[in-house]
Amino acid sequence: MQNAVLVTIGDEILSGNTIDTNSNFIAAELKNIGIKVVQIFTISDEIEIIKNTLKSAFELGDLVITTGGLGPTRDDKTKKALAEFFDDEIALDEVTFEHLKGYMERRGRIEILERNREQAFVPTKSTVFQNHFGTAPCMMMKQDGKLSFSLPGVPYEVKPLIKNQIVPYLKDKFNLNYISTRIVSVVGIPESILADQIEDWEVALPENLALSYLPVGTRVKLRLTATGTDENLLQIQLEDEIQKLFPIIGENIIATSEDKIEKILGEILSEKELTISTAESCTGGYLSQMLTSNPGSSKYFVGGTVTYATQKKIDLLHVSESTIERFTVVSEEVSREMAEGCKNLFKTDISLSTTGVAGPGKGEDGKDVGLVYYTIKVNHKSETFKLHLPHLERHDFIYFVSQKIIQDLVGILIRK
Repeated sequence: MQNAVLVTIGDEILSGNTIDTNSNFIAAELKNIGIKVVQIFTISDEIEIIKNTLKSAFELGDLVITTGGLGPTRDDKTKKALAEFFDDEIALDEVTFEHLKGYMERRGRIEILERNREQAFVPTKSTVFQNHFGTAPCMMMKQDGKLSFSLPGVPYEVKPLIKNQIVPYLKDKFNLNYISTRIVSVVGIPESILADQIEDWEVALPENLALSYLPVGTRVKLRLTATGTDENLLQIQLEDEIQKLFPIIGENIIATSEDKIEKILGEILSEKELTISTAESCTGGYLSQMLTSNPGSSKYFVGGTVTYATQKKIDLLHVSESTIERFTVVSEEVSREMAEGCKNLFKTDISLSTTGVAGPGKGEDGKDVGLVYYTIKVNHKSETFKLHLPHLERHDFIYFVSQKIIQDLVGILIRK
């Protein structure tokens, strides 16, 4: 068993009202046991659509996992579609019904509604994996040596079913390869130029290694994926190939393990025993959120301010009124004074500041949407940068700017 196909069922996903987090989680869990997701379908809860998608899914993969469409309401038709696809019928499963009664009784529901009882009806050819966090069971069906698992759509029900039941079952029944991944984070080289620079190295990679280019803001993540039967040997192989990159682009490599830039920064700050604080305006606290997302961030993150109003920049950070009057609030000069005020306020080694116009309208001083100045102050030295990102929507603007600031700070610290 090597390839899997995921099928997300539900109009709420297609409408954009609900985000599909299940596919991301399941794909990551399958990758860890050597199964690659080759296709993800998102479909409506209609019987013929489900059946046609299952047919396509089995043509693409050895394993099909569906999520959603198993609720107690009339718009959930997945079980009927499964029964028709596998030429089966639906009947009451007594073990599942007893499990369902126990689950509901533990939650104070003594009376079982007929609508709830119907959730214990499953295709007769299926193997049932009981759901300990909800009322809809997981059903496994077989076809020509291939497997399908049908799960409910609620993420907190999906995760334990995958981690505690389905993944152990697959590991026990199949001789699976290991899949190991390493990330090399590269800055300062555009993706196209980077590809040219490492082309010879890429062409020479062993057959069991695959390379992907993943741009994130102005950083490029090189994801190396190795497949094989010995996990330790794969790790050695990945490390050997990564070491070959250093003579080529070593000055531009900022990390060879962690994926998230804030995690990379956290490790550098901890190692160098540096403290950091933030003075944010247009990023609205997102910088602080990124910095505190790491466990143990209290070792280096002291605090931050979101001085959105101009007067608060003056009151809390002691930005000069004359500076604002002369250069406007969205300016290099104000950004620099915000960083200085922040560093003095929190008494940290490093301070970060942002002032700009996230949109959708122009700033109060008439500055264009997408304009931002940010300052990185490390000890007594500060650098202020300007970006103009008029093409980005508000949320994307905040995310990009915050990512870029942390990336720039990593670059400054690794060169020190």
